Parts: sequence; C-alpha cells; structure tokens
Amino acid sequence: MNTHHFPDFAEKLVAWQREHGRHDFPWQVRDPYAVWLSEIMLQQTQAATVRDYFLRFIRELPTVRDLAAAPQDTVLALWAGLGYYSRARNLHAAAQQIMDEFGGEFPQTREEWQRLKGVGRSTAAAVMAFAFHSRETILDGNVKRVLCRIFAQDGDPKSPAFERSLWALAEQLLPDNAADMPAYTQGLMDLGATVCTRNKPKCGDCPMAHQCLAKQQGRIDELPRKKTPVAVRQQTVFWLLLRRHDDAYWLQKRPNRGIWAGLYCVPEAGSLHELRGLAERLGADGDDWQEAEAFTHRLTHRLLEIVPYRAVLPPQKQPAADESGVWVPRERIREYALPTPLATLLK
Repeated sequence: MNTHHFPDFAEKLVAWQREHGRHDFPWQVRDPYAVWLSEIMLQQTQAATVRDYFLRFIRELPTVRDLAAAPQDTVLALWAGLGYYSRARNLHAAAQQIMDEFGGEFPQTREEWQRLKGVGRSTAAAVMAFAFHSRETILDGNVKRVLCRIFAQDGDPKSPAFERSLWALAEQLLPDNAADMPAYTQGLMDLGATVCTRNKPKCGDCPMAHQCLAKQQGRIDELPRKKTPVAVRQQTVFWLLLRRHDDAYWLQKRPNRGIWAGLYCVPEAGSLHELRGLAERLGADGDDWQEAEAFTHRLTHRLLEIVPYRAVLPPQKQPAADESGVWVPRERIREYALPTPLATLLK
C-alpha cells in the first residue's frame, strides 16, 4: 500500500494524542513489567475494567521475580473476574521464562519478547514501543479498524495475505523519531477505542477525517469487513453446591485444560445421574437436595446452561478419601480464584 496521500500520518497522530488522547492510565510508564502486564490484561478487556485489576495485581506482585515465584493459585485469584484465564497462566509461565531463560532480565528485542508464552507480535511490539521507544508497530483489532478505514483496505479478515498487507502498511507509517513511539502507539489505541469505534464512529472528532478514504468513499460502515460469526454451542452442566454445617463449601481445583482451567469450582457433572453419583461419593444424601434456579453464562463460543443443586452435608458424613477437594469457609471464598458465575452465585 502506498501511503503517499498521507505523508504526515504519524506526525498528526502524535500531536492529536498529546492533546486529546488518554494519559491517566497507571501503566503509562517505562517499566517493561507494568507495560507487559497491562498489555496482557488489555487483550480482551476494556481499559476501564483493567485499571483496578492492574493496580491490585502490581501491588501484590510488584516485580517479575515476585510473579515468577508466586503459586499459580495466587496469580489466578488476582485474575479472577477478568476472564480468559489462559492469559494469567501464560503470564505466570512467561515470568518463569524470564527468570530461567533470560537471567531475570527483560528481553531487549521484539523477537525475544515473542519467545515468551502468550506474547504475540503485537503485544511484543507494544512493550518495545512503550518501554524501550523502539520503532515497532502494533496491530490489534482497534488498529486494524483504523487502518482499514483511513486507507480503504478491503480484504478477508481471515486471510493471512491480507493480514500481512496490514502489517506492511502499519510499518510504513511509523514515526521517524523513536522518542515519539509511546505517543504514536497510544494514539493508535486511543483513536480506535474512543473515536474510530466499530459502531457510530465520531468522525467529527477524528484528526484523520479529511484524508480518510473510507469516509470519502462512503464505506465507513462496510470497512473493515466483519468476520463470519462462529456458531455458538449450547451445553448444560449441573453443579453441586455442597455446604458443611459450619458454612464451608466443598471446592475442587479444575484441570489445567478446558474452560476455567486451574480455577476452583463446585463439583460439576454433565447429567443429573452423574451428579447424583458424585454426590454419593461426597457423602451427600440426594433426598435433601434443593434445585436452585438455572441460569446461563456466555463463553466465547459456548452458551452454558448451569443448573445448580444445593445440599448440606450431615455432620457425621465425609467425602470419600479419593475425592480431591477442599472445604472453604464462606468468609474465605474470595481468596480463591472462582469462575465468575460461581462467584456471583455464592454471593
């Protein structure tokens, strides 16, 4: 893509960001740890939501050394509620990589950052741009939308060739002055998040409006092309909220694969028959169950119908020795990383 029709793109964007962009995020610093943590949190979560999680996380685990040494349960508990928990597990593993493979020093190039678990090209570029002022371009969903509209880039969003062409375009647009990289990179993010939004973009506030080819061609609603939606699968699961006489709940750590991997949850089964068998091994009498109101919880490509049953364990009963789990008093529940729907239910 030839960018000759817009030679001052970077200059305009930097000036706009400095005057109109967002400047009050706690991760807008040159500390690679803070930048990296924020970029992982921001991958699939709005900045307004991330702020409190970021501050709490960095208060509890202020350095990469602290993160690497922390138990996975601690990391997941700090992440609980942010969703997409593979991000937290990858972050933890990557911190251990930094300690083991890089001697506790942060990677110094984008390629080295990409060796870390959970770090793709755009995340690595963001860390290099913000923390090291390197001339590396990001290309997340917001930036793709900005480029597709301003430069009228039309292509299949699933096409690797189209993706490569967007990377090439993004690289051509970088500012010459490395010191401008934080404002430029933040400007791309701010423009996509606050002005060039997916629906009802604020073209009147856009510094690029006069050169925007999609605006000139009347194609703002058309570009970028929408991805074909993935079919949502429906699934019903049954939960057993097993409570002891002292108001403690029986929680089990989920496997490290699948949904809510590594989090603590109440016993779960795929059918009521299976749940009854599980309950018997835990010492619960099926005659005293109370079915609670079923509810749904949406995951990325799955709609879960969750049917909870409440049961109280008689004082003389105990779960079978081969049933792994832990009794957690109600007042300590918040110390455990729980799936969001369970945390809501237990409130």
